[in-house]
Amino acid sequence: MLNNIEGHTIPSITFPMRKNDDWITLSTNELFKNKTVVVFSLPGAFTPTCSSTHLPRFNELAATFKENGVDEIICISVNDTFVMNAWAANQEAENIQLIPDGNGEFTDSMGMLVDKSDIGFGKRSWRYSMLVKNGVIDKMFIEADVPGDPFEVSDADTMLNYINPNQKPVEAISIFTKPGCQFCQKAKTLLKEKGLTFEEIALGKDASITSIKAITGKDTVPQIFISGKHIGGSEELITYLT
Repeated sequence: MLNNIEGHTIPSITFPMRKNDDWITLSTNELFKNKTVVVFSLPGAFTPTCSSTHLPRFNELAATFKENGVDEIICISVNDTFVMNAWAANQEAENIQLIPDGNGEFTDSMGMLVDKSDIGFGKRSWRYSMLVKNGVIDKMFIEADVPGDPFEVSDADTMLNYINPNQKPVEAISIFTKPGCQFCQKAKTLLKEKGLTFEEIALGKDASITSIKAITGKDTVPQIFISGKHIGGSEELITYLT
């Protein structure tokens, strides 16, 4: 159970999926042939750790993975295609391909299908990640076989550090903005020039002026946070980055 199968070829499986109101099939050959792919698998869509940490961080680091030679990032879960499609729409997952392993065939072939009947989940995937090169498993990070849902080694940062141990840590950046704000645009342009990815929180859509005042004590935009630290506006950002 939960054996590391590095060096083995990915199981040959076909996934039935729903796309644009049509049924399609996608094979593991199409997903992995002549590509370098990072895969992470988790117990279920919409579950707390999966939604708050596991999926979002892989999505956040997608550009950095690409810079380090990764062609695709895939999330596989033992859920049906309607659940996975709904989860993708609910999450920040535009950089991740979500694959429904509804029957658990792929997960079972990987030796990662576990019984979670005690919490009403039935058969689900154990949490793990792997690096696959042209269909061959190069590296696996498998969570410890202990009770519960451990999340210690299958995270995005551990995988990125394996691929490139010299990769500079990627900081989490959020910027509060509002439409038509020239200083907001100035700050966003600077971040892009520095090659930094960021989350934009727009007034009137994602937040209100009350939110900004409550969080920062300021009533102007932009307001920028980097790794939990409040940097300030566009001028403070220039100072911080130079």
